[in-house]
Amino acid sequence: MRKGAPMSDTLSPSEPRAQIPDNLSEISYPYGLKKAPELGQTIEMAPGIHWLRMPLPYMLDHINLYLIEDGDGWVIVDTGVNTSKVRDLWETVFEGVMGGRPVTKVIVTHLHPDHVGLAGWLTRRFGVELWMSRTDYLMCRNLVLDTGTEAPEEGIRFYREAGFNDAQIERYRKRFGGFGKDVSAIPQSFRRLVGGQEMKIGGRTWRAIVGSGHAPEHICMYCPEAGVLLSGDQVLPRISSNISVQPTEPQADPLTDWLESCARIRDELPADTLVGPAHNEPFYGVKVRLQALIDEHEEDLGKLETMLAEPKKPNEVFSALFRRPITDDLVHMATGESLAHLNCLITRGRARRFMGEDGVARYVQLNREDAAA
Repeated sequence: MRKGAPMSDTLSPSEPRAQIPDNLSEISYPYGLKKAPELGQTIEMAPGIHWLRMPLPYMLDHINLYLIEDGDGWVIVDTGVNTSKVRDLWETVFEGVMGGRPVTKVIVTHLHPDHVGLAGWLTRRFGVELWMSRTDYLMCRNLVLDTGTEAPEEGIRFYREAGFNDAQIERYRKRFGGFGKDVSAIPQSFRRLVGGQEMKIGGRTWRAIVGSGHAPEHICMYCPEAGVLLSGDQVLPRISSNISVQPTEPQADPLTDWLESCARIRDELPADTLVGPAHNEPFYGVKVRLQALIDEHEEDLGKLETMLAEPKKPNEVFSALFRRPITDDLVHMATGESLAHLNCLITRGRARRFMGEDGVARYVQLNREDAAA
């Protein structure tokens, strides 16, 4: 047991495999809410598919990783961040759960450090290939190259136009280039995963399903025979993944990409799919959850459009999208997500953007007559 952890928070490795519930019209958790394997241990949630949890040094303090039995070895899906604590826990897993058997592949769902952070360390240790989407691999390589560099003028202008004050700009300057601190050296080559691609793991077929919005080309791994989706951050049971516009593409519309991805994945998966998410706990009810995510964002877009009856700066619309106060620690995330919703309204012909005399952008409703003209 973890020191100081209530007994109800951790699960024994001998927990029974998940059973499909009778009611698939609501979300259910076969292992309960806020329960997880003990650090360094796993739960076999389906035959040959093991749920592993690692700590994160962030506000969101954990990530779920997955081990798939592959003949005499193991496939790892997502890796955790590059910290000594997580590396030490992996050593425990190698000798314990994995029984000293080798890793055959490392699959990474997307580019964020909690998922890709130890990909380089693991692939070098076992002499295996990294599998991920091309877009996320290349973007990850680019972000690592920014480590230790100064914030670019384009980024400063982006946040000025979004309404950042001097203190917030200075905070951005200090934080810029920090991506690489939680990421081990990325391999210089990789194997590309694309949507619809199939691979054999442990005698079963797994299919890559691509989603966009949270990451540019996010890979989920789906095994029809096992009825399991390893979803990364594409669908989480209680968290809505951050959908943000970044300074590198100020006019991007990731929310439209996200909504289209959610609808497509909802329609592709059977209702009785067991989802292994990157955060929270494994769950049933994937169709219900994906529809709820769509509905929540559509509701937020409606509230935002109503708020734009009068021109608003990006940092003046937070209350339409967030239920908690936005502190300085959250302002980057909140700004990126607000811009994603604003750009989505522009795509739909429901809002327009213009620059104020103070150099800060404003957004205002675009009524149907204006849009038609």
